[in-house]
Amino acid sequence: MKLVDISRKTKNEKRYTRKMGMFYTKVTCIKKRFFDISVKTLHKYRNTYYGEVKDCSDCILAS
Repeated sequence: MKLVDISRKTKNEKRYTRKMGMFYTKVTCIKKRFFDISVKTLHKYRNTYYGEVKDCSDCILAS
């Protein structure tokens, strides 16, 4: 068993951009875990319809 592990998970999230408005997209989070407890999010990104990879800081989370 490893003490420090890095995991990658994909989930659907509701996002908002000025150009497209509200939409659902698959967001991938890469997290550092210590004994299966999430410690830090290393990177968060999503794929666009055109195959580009964008950082999630480009979109604002909708509440």
